Amino acid sequence: MRNSPSRRFLLTLLAFVFITEWAISQGSNKYEMPAPGVTEMYDILVRYQADRGSLMRFYTIAGSPERRDRMTAFYNDYLAQLDKQPFESFSVGGKADWLLLRRELESELYLLKEEAANYEKIKGLVSTGAPLYDLEKLRRRGKHLDSEKVSADLAGTAKKMEAELKVLSKVAPLQPEEARLAAEVIGGQRAALNSVYDFYNGYDPEFTWWVKKPYQLLDTLLAQYGKKIASKVDSSLLPKNDGSGIIGQPIGEKELLRLLQYEYIPYSPEELVDIANREFAWCDAEVRKASREMGFGDDWKAAQEKVKMSFVPAGQQPEAMLKLYDESVAFLRKNNLIDIPPMAEETWRMRMIPPKQQLISPFFLGGEVLQISYPTDDMQQEDKLMSMRGNNPHFSRATVHHELIAGHHLQQFMNNRNHSYRFYRTPFWTEGWALYWEFVLWDKGFPQSPEDRIGMLFWRMHRCARIIFSLNYQLGKWTPQQCIDFLVDRVGHERANAEGEVRRSFTSNYGPLYQLAYMTGAFQFYALKKELVDSGKMSYKQFHEAVLQQNSMPVEMLRAILTKQKLTRDFKTNWRFYSGSTSGEKK
Repeated sequence: MRNSPSRRFLLTLLAFVFITEWAISQGSNKYEMPAPGVTEMYDILVRYQADRGSLMRFYTIAGSPERRDRMTAFYNDYLAQLDKQPFESFSVGGKADWLLLRRELESELYLLKEEAANYEKIKGLVSTGAPLYDLEKLRRRGKHLDSEKVSADLAGTAKKMEAELKVLSKVAPLQPEEARLAAEVIGGQRAALNSVYDFYNGYDPEFTWWVKKPYQLLDTLLAQYGKKIASKVDSSLLPKNDGSGIIGQPIGEKELLRLLQYEYIPYSPEELVDIANREFAWCDAEVRKASREMGFGDDWKAAQEKVKMSFVPAGQQPEAMLKLYDESVAFLRKNNLIDIPPMAEETWRMRMIPPKQQLISPFFLGGEVLQISYPTDDMQQEDKLMSMRGNNPHFSRATVHHELIAGHHLQQFMNNRNHSYRFYRTPFWTEGWALYWEFVLWDKGFPQSPEDRIGMLFWRMHRCARIIFSLNYQLGKWTPQQCIDFLVDRVGHERANAEGEVRRSFTSNYGPLYQLAYMTGAFQFYALKKELVDSGKMSYKQFHEAVLQQNSMPVEMLRAILTKQKLTRDFKTNWRFYSGSTSGEKK
């Protein structure tokens, strides 16, 4: 009996059960990917985007009370729909979608509330053109208008507008946000007028006969009034031209803190500046080390100067960038870091950035199209040299993979194919992911020489500087010229390129957090890599695949999905992701 087969089988079975239960109780390093496919929030998210698009295409007049009221009702309606969703039964991905949609709705309602409060302050300055809203409503449905009455109404409005122009100089100066909104409202009224005229003119001969002259007069007066009211700002509240010619509008601490909370960044501006300075210290040590290897001692700027002079001749930059791309993709494959879809490799292409655009984009832009800055024949000789020096191959070694694979091009490629209903675009994911790859490739030994390291460190230092100068500017502590000088002195930028970076940061369509999002987002991805890859739970390839399958979102919410956190309806950002230098961990 003791040695019977049935007894041996029973003992083996009991041992297997015991070992299995023990392993479960101890936990396992085996990682299970989030379930593929859409989440429980798919239908409402698709419907929300379609509904919002329909309304924004219909209510097109910026600053109008009609549009503001309708969008306020719309966002509140979707908040009510969210409250009825069975949140507690959702998957972690569904809960993340629920929270991110709620975040979006609450932010939009906040902005509309701010707009409404400012509108009340300037309402008396913009009421003359208000009847144009009603006329535009009739146009949308193609109502036949009493052209003689329209002519008289427009002439009457024009007469009132002439009177308003005469007394506008006596109006007390406005707050910057009030003046901006007033100009936007007048621009919207002018757009309403043009919408009506363009629709009927020529198609209704009676309309053209009656309305043409009063329309032209009122259109001219609205343009003049809008320009004048935009200048009715308390000059003491406006940023001055510090000699750089770059004039933006710092947003201040209150709005900075709101936007950081919106992006799930639980750090104050001061803490972020401190983190950037700590990373700068690491860069300083590394760049001096590379400088010594090149024979320049601790004079890293002299070593950087030699690197800058390694630029390729005009006309040869695109092929040089192709060479760097081939090297970076080969490196990704050799180290088994990520799968690259063949079509992603097949379909990217190049474009040269025109000279005028290079004033705000002195380096690369990326995505499916790699956009390259390099001199053209009609540039000044000094500008040509600065462009070539600032885009030398060693500097570009850190940015080609940032812009193409596995950076922006692969991001966009995968976003179009995975959870494409998620619309939570954020630079902390977009730019953070691309810069994260610079961290990883540094760790893996992608720079082949001290010159390569100086080139990659130039960009690492630049991203540290972006946090420091952009926050100091938005807090009103630094002027644009101080930001330019900081980039030149602390990072080693060519002055024209530094001017382009600062102009891009404060006068283009980039948001106020965009520049600090590069390195801050990279810190988040690097911390998540430590949590999931360095712990042995996932390979690099599994981790990178998991990230790209989820689409763009705040990285803290991505972390919640990948680590299967228990999310609640009242979730608040709490991930203190920075724990020290992001590099030096050779794998």
